Amino acid sequence: MKIYTYQQPAAIESTEKVAVLNEAGEVSFTVQRVYSNALKKAFDRSMDYRYFVRFDVSDVAGQPLFTCKKVSRRGRVHFKGKDFITGKDYMIAYDGWQIMIPDLIITDGVQKINLNKEMEDWSIFSLDDQPIARWQAIFQETHFEITLQIEDNSPIQHEAFFIAIGQAVLFVGA
Repeated sequence: MKIYTYQQPAAIESTEKVAVLNEAGEVSFTVQRVYSNALKKAFDRSMDYRYFVRFDVSDVAGQPLFTCKKVSRRGRVHFKGKDFITGKDYMIAYDGWQIMIPDLIITDGVQKINLNKEMEDWSIFSLDDQPIARWQAIFQETHFEITLQIEDNSPIQHEAFFIAIGQAVLFVGA
């Protein structure tokens, strides 16, 4: 199992670049909330910083690895992910809006990953009902201690995939 940890500022509007550490305590990559322009950031302030949501994950040299952004169309919300390594596009959508904390479906058109969203415990990514990764955020006074665990048998070993989706969908959400 691969384990990654990082400290995300408690303020969801933070655009600080955050270092993600691997098991050896070395910086593996960075994650950052991004606004494409100042007007979007100003408008987002009036929407409690939850309308324009985009997180980019980059390697230590600054090369983009994965991005995940929120898309709102006709009252419906979903997220789009882009893997810059494989070139794959992902759609992340809520499954069951009627329940208080709906699960999510992540698909590239071929495989379908379920994301069981938990507010105070591990949120679990599953493929064919088998856990492949888990993400958890624990609130401290000034930040969140976030941990990602990726199972050895996960078909996706690309940690940037889980971090970007976790930040956009689980940390900020709809």
